[in-house]
Amino acid sequence: MLTKALAALSLAITCQAQAITIFACEPEWAALTKVLLPEAGVRTATTHLQDPHHIEARPSLIAQLRGADFAVCTGAELEAGWLPMLQERAGNPKVQNGQPTMFYAAQHVELVDPFKGAITPFSGDVHAHGNPHLHTDPRRFMQVAKALANRLGSVFPDKKPLLDQNLGKFDADMSSKLLAWEKQAAALKGRAVITQHATFGYLWLWLGLRPIADLEPKPGVPPTAAHLEKIMALSQSQQPVGIVIAQHHDPKPGRWLASSMGMPSKMLILPATVVDERPDSIIRWFDQVIAQLSALAK
Repeated sequence: MLTKALAALSLAITCQAQAITIFACEPEWAALTKVLLPEAGVRTATTHLQDPHHIEARPSLIAQLRGADFAVCTGAELEAGWLPMLQERAGNPKVQNGQPTMFYAAQHVELVDPFKGAITPFSGDVHAHGNPHLHTDPRRFMQVAKALANRLGSVFPDKKPLLDQNLGKFDADMSSKLLAWEKQAAALKGRAVITQHATFGYLWLWLGLRPIADLEPKPGVPPTAAHLEKIMALSQSQQPVGIVIAQHHDPKPGRWLASSMGMPSKMLILPATVVDERPDSIIRWFDQVIAQLSALAK
């Protein structure tokens, strides 16, 4: 009996030692990884309440990246302020740029709004390759899912059948929801919206909303009273459907503007990404975002 127990324990330890560990820079990629490879141990660097541009390279994150077999991040300079430092200090050859085990989602979709001109320390949170917040478009999300599944399958070939199966289910689930989301949000098409940052830029593009003003005078620069006054004057003839910001932004400037414009109920605070990493979290997040946005048009 003791021998069998020790053998079982040894097997469990061996299996645990062989488990794939994946480091995800953002919650959406952690959730996607768990959809594709549920058995993997996934560590996430950020939450939906954090601005992914500005993350502290904490010792705990360095340790997590050091032990990772694979890493998935957004790229397009979104993590430029902290990921290179993590990579250097972790000293893990598997998660260095150019390695097949270092995956950047932005390399697998078409980005919009690349910054034109010289980038200086005074430019704000701008991106030469384009807007990195690509996960807010479900069509691009599905493209990343396919690319990530293919990459994981090439790195871990014994997992390819499982990856293909899970990718097929995810693609079918997202495809079945896509038309429903577009129908639900149809009343928003062509409507003006006031935003903060380009966090939901791909969402506006997908749904046909027109961002007419940004609460930030420069990307990543907090709103100022003078800038908000300009937005209020600009928006008087545009009849925006609402003001939409992410949960990691300070809500006070948007609330002041909404109240000053006589539309306090049209101030919407959305999670910029999934709020947990369960397998259904991606679809639940899109469900929530579409439902709350659609309510603005009523």
